[in-house]
Amino acid sequence: MIKMTEVKKELLAPCGLYCGVCAIYIAHRDNNPKFKKLLVKVYPFTSSPDEIQCTGCFSDGVVFSVCKTCPIKDCTIKKGIEGCHQCDDWPCKMINNFPIPVGKKVIQRAIPQWRELGTEKWVEEEEKRYICPECGNKLFRGAKRCNKCKIPVDVD
Repeated sequence: MIKMTEVKKELLAPCGLYCGVCAIYIAHRDNNPKFKKLLVKVYPFTSSPDEIQCTGCFSDGVVFSVCKTCPIKDCTIKKGIEGCHQCDDWPCKMINNFPIPVGKKVIQRAIPQWRELGTEKWVEEEEKRYICPECGNKLFRGAKRCNKCKIPVDVD
């Protein structure tokens, strides 16, 4: 029997930055204070580990402050589409001017794949992508090394 990935709609960020592999989401989901403390250093607009919390871009729960006010998310809502993968104007200036280099790189890779594969297969591929090739440990977007076996990784 083929195992199908369960698609959680709340994790489908319209920009293509799948929330299921987001460090903020993972740190909050796992209630990992050490990871949250490290993320405060990565996100300089946060001042406390308590601000490192999110249950997904489209969740009914808490949404990370940056994602809550995302112009890309607002754009897709106004256009009545689920995400950039359905937009005829992609890539637009919001994508071309995306302020976080690793995020922009992932968006530019993810949106064409999402279009090609469809949502279920794309989510499955995103979850498979963020696994350490050496030890099988789950990784997060932006990881530079595996936190288990410590090998350098570049999976974005």
